[in-house]
Amino acid sequence: MISVVDYGAGNLRSVQNALDSLGAAHRLVSTPAALMSAGKIILPGVGHFGQMMRALDQLDLRAALLDRISAGVPFFGICLGLQALFESSEEAPGVSGLGLLPGTVRRFAAGQRVPHMGWNRLERRAESRLLAGLDASPFVYFANSFYAPADHASAACFYALHFAAVIECRNISAVQFHPEKSGAAGLQVVKNFVCS
Repeated sequence: MISVVDYGAGNLRSVQNALDSLGAAHRLVSTPAALMSAGKIILPGVGHFGQMMRALDQLDLRAALLDRISAGVPFFGICLGLQALFESSEEAPGVSGLGLLPGTVRRFAAGQRVPHMGWNRLERRAESRLLAGLDASPFVYFANSFYAPADHASAACFYALHFAAVIECRNISAVQFHPEKSGAAGLQVVKNFVCS
């Protein structure tokens, strides 16, 4: 069973619609106990880094997430769910991320139009299970004002600079774009996670 983390915000309905279209059994979870029985975990995210991390802490979900990921449960972060993997974000100084990856999420430079919104091309940097079955450089839909470093990326995107668009590390997968809003290519990404 796929557990979709419900922390009171995020693009839950569109993620659920994508999972429904794939016939993937899932449920919304908002307690540590419910998360502990997850077969796979999806952390969708829309909004503010600080608000999301504080909500996870208020629901006591941070420790449960870290425990499940450490135990090898497959994890899929979407947009802010990717940024949460890092140590911190310029969007919320002083608020800790999950710290599973080193580095700080940064805001696009002053003078750059934000949010970076719309369709943009992925640039593959490594073998990718999430992008299996897709063209070499598929177009996907972004909506982000902050970006993660591309050091750990299996695919990057260029918007004034290269940033992480797809991250895959052990049982951790995450995308900066919104697969649930990226048409057939995005649905394939979700399917690749569901079927992995």
